[in-house]
Amino acid sequence: MTRFTFNRAADYLGAAREMADSGRPTLARLLAEEAADRTPDRQDAARILDEFPGGSLRQQGE
Repeated sequence: MTRFTFNRAADYLGAAREMADSGRPTLARLLAEEAADRTPDRQDAARILDEFPGGSLRQQGE
């Protein structure tokens, strides 16, 4: 089994695109949200979230 290391926004974004391509939109959105959080430029973060439509899927308070 391949292990992935996620250290950068680009790592999460790449994984999000892979999940979207493989028919896993919920996981893709969660990974995209993490990528956006790790992106210092707010406009870039907004573009990331626009690529993966939907509301936040994170649970509040955790």
